Amino acid sequence: MNVSPGKQFVPAAKRKSAKKSANGADKNAGEVKGAPAAPRVEPVKKAVKAKTVVPAKTVEPAKTVEPVKKAEQAKPVESPKPVAPAKKTADSPPPADKVAKTAESAPKPAAEPSARIPDFERMAENFARAVEQGGMAFAAMVKPVEEGKVKTGFADDVADAVKTFGHVAEYWLSDPVRTIEAQTSLSTSFLDLWTNTLRRMAGEETQPLIPVDPRDKRFASPDWQAHPVFDFMRQAYTISAAWAEHMVDDAELDKRTHDKAAFYIRQISAALAPSNFLLTNPEVLHTTWKAEGENLARGMKMFAEDIAAGDGTLRIRQSSGGNFKLGVNLATTPGKVVFRNDLMELLQYAPTTEEVYKRPLLIIPPWINKFYILDLNPEKSFVRWAVSQGLTVFCISWVNPDARHADKDFLAYLKEGVFEALNQIETITGEKKVTAIGYCVGGTLTAASLAYMAAKGDDRIASATLFTTQVDFTDAGDLKVYASEDRIKNLEAEMEMAGYLEGRSMANAFNMLRPNDMIWSYVVNNYLKGIEPTAFDLLTWNSDSTRMPKANHSYYLRNCYLENRMGRGEMVLGDVTLDFSKVKIPIYNLATKEDHIAPAKSVFTGAKLFGGPMRYVLGGSGHIAGVINPPGPKPKYQYWTGPKPQGAFDDWVAKAELHPGSWWPDWMNWVTEQAPEKVPAREPGCGKVKVLGDAPGDYVRVKA
Repeated sequence: MNVSPGKQFVPAAKRKSAKKSANGADKNAGEVKGAPAAPRVEPVKKAVKAKTVVPAKTVEPAKTVEPVKKAEQAKPVESPKPVAPAKKTADSPPPADKVAKTAESAPKPAAEPSARIPDFERMAENFARAVEQGGMAFAAMVKPVEEGKVKTGFADDVADAVKTFGHVAEYWLSDPVRTIEAQTSLSTSFLDLWTNTLRRMAGEETQPLIPVDPRDKRFASPDWQAHPVFDFMRQAYTISAAWAEHMVDDAELDKRTHDKAAFYIRQISAALAPSNFLLTNPEVLHTTWKAEGENLARGMKMFAEDIAAGDGTLRIRQSSGGNFKLGVNLATTPGKVVFRNDLMELLQYAPTTEEVYKRPLLIIPPWINKFYILDLNPEKSFVRWAVSQGLTVFCISWVNPDARHADKDFLAYLKEGVFEALNQIETITGEKKVTAIGYCVGGTLTAASLAYMAAKGDDRIASATLFTTQVDFTDAGDLKVYASEDRIKNLEAEMEMAGYLEGRSMANAFNMLRPNDMIWSYVVNNYLKGIEPTAFDLLTWNSDSTRMPKANHSYYLRNCYLENRMGRGEMVLGDVTLDFSKVKIPIYNLATKEDHIAPAKSVFTGAKLFGGPMRYVLGGSGHIAGVINPPGPKPKYQYWTGPKPQGAFDDWVAKAELHPGSWWPDWMNWVTEQAPEKVPAREPGCGKVKVLGDAPGDYVRVKA
C-alpha cells in the first residue's frame, strides 16, 4: 500500500530524534514539517518494531508472545478467531500446555517482521471459497424468480425513483442560472478538496476540508483519516451526498414529491458509501489482510444463507437469535391463554399482588409485529411491570395470517379482535368496563374502535392509552412514500396471489427508514468482516416478522396513508362513519421525540381530533425505546408533559415541562386516578373459562 510523503519521512526523523536526544542538542528533533498528526502513528509503530531485532530483546522470554500470534494464523480455515478480536475474548482460551508447545515451536523473534505477511496460498483458498459462496447466493436469488414464486418489486421501485428524480432535475435544468449554480456548488467543493489533498500528499500539514462527524460510525476507524486516499474518498462521498440532499431540499416541489425524492436520496446515499465496499473500506481491507481472506469466505457463506432464508431476497440477520426462546427468556411473564379464535389469542397474566385494581387492562398490540415487544425480558417488560402495579392485564396475540385469512379486513380485526376480547374480559372478571392500550397500528385500531363504539353507544372502554399512534396521516413520515397509488396497486396484485403480504416486505420497509443502522452496518459487519451478529433480544423480536392479510392491509394503506380518510373524518367501518370528536373518554396519548414511524408531530395532530380529556405526553428516543423505557435507578430517557394539544406542535414543545426518567409511573397515576377501587387478585380464567395453555401462547410462535 502506498503511503503519504509525510509518512515516508517519519522514520528518518525518528532516527534523527534519537541521535539528537543522545547529544541533548536539538529540541525540534522528531518533528516533520507539514506532516499531519494522525498519519504519524503508523511510522512510530514501525520504529518501535525495529527495536525488536536488537539481540538484547530477542533473549527476553516475553517476546514469545508475537510468535504465538503467528501460530494462530496457521489454524484451520474454519476458525472464526482471526476476524473479530471481540470474538476471541468471548471464546474459551486454549489450554496452557498447548500455548507453551506452540511458543516453543514458533520462530525466533528475529523473524518477527514476517509475522505480518499473510499466507497467500491460504488467502487464495479463502477467496475461492468466497466466490463459491457468492455463486450459491446468486443461485438462491434467481431460483424463486425462475419458478415464478417471487414477484420482485425492484423494477417498480426503480421506475418510481427515476420518475421522482425527473421532477427534481426538471426544476434545476429548466433555468440556466439554476443549472450553473448547481454545477458550480459541486465543482467548487471538489476543487477545494482536491487542492487540500494534494497539499497533504506533498507533506504539508492540513486540516480535512470535511471533518469526521463523530456521530457517523461508518468512518470511525482512524484509517479513514490516516491515509490520504481513503480520507479523500470519505470527504468526496460526504460532499456528494450533501449536494444531492440540497438539490432536493432547495427544489420547489409539491410536498409528496419532495418527501419521496428525499427518501430515495437517503437510500442511494446510504448504499453508495465507500464504507460498504471491500476495496474502499480500509478497516475491511485490514481485516481481510489479517484474516487472510477468511472473513470474506465466512461472510459470503452468511450472505448465501440469508438469501436462501429470504426465499430469493436478502433477509439480513440482525441477531444470532439462537440464544432466545419464547417462554424461556423472551415473553416470560406468567399467564394463560384464556380464549382463541381464528384471528387472535387472548392472554391473561397471573397476579403478583394480593389485591388488584377492579378495572382490567386490555392491551391491543400491532399486528405488523408480535406483541412480546411489551414483554421482552423481566427488566424491560411493560406487561410484568403493569402486573406488579396491581393491574389485571389482558393482552391480544394476533395470528400470523396465511391464505385462510385473506378476507379478514379492518372491521374483522375490530369485531373479532377488540370486541371479542371485551366480551371475554367481562365473562372472566365480571367487569363491563376496561381501560385499553393500543400500540402503533394497534392504537389506530383502538382509536377506530372508540369512534365506532361512540357511534353505537358502547361504553365498555372507559379510558384509553395510545402508544405512538397516528389517526391523522397528513404528516405520516417516511412510510408514506410506500403509499402511492401505483405502489398500492402493485402490492394488491402481489397479495392477490398469496392472500397476504409477506412479512419481509414490511420488515424491509421499516429497515429502510434507518438504512445506515438497520441495513448497511449489518452488510459490512456480516458479509465483509464475516462477524456473526451477537444475540440481542430487541433485534430478535425485530426479525420475527409477521404477514398481513390482503383485505386488512389494502384497507389500511388506502384509508390511512394514501387518502387519509381517517384523519378527514371520512373513514367508514361497516355502517359507521368514524368521528373522533364524539369520543369523550379520557385518553393518554404518548408520542416519542425521534419516532420515524409515527412522528410526534403527526401524533399531536391526531390528538386534537378527540372530543374528551387528552393528556399528550412526549417521550424521549424513538418508536420502540421511547415506549420500552422502564423506571429504575439510572433512567435512560426522559419525557415531557404539557397542556391539552392545540395550536402548533412546536409551540406545545416550547411550553412543555421536562421530567427525568420513565413515563410509566406518570401513566400509572393517570390510570388509577380514574378507577382507584381494588378487589382480591384474579387468577387467569377465574374459573369462568377453560384455560387453553400457558402464555405466550401458540400464535406468537408461528414464523412468517
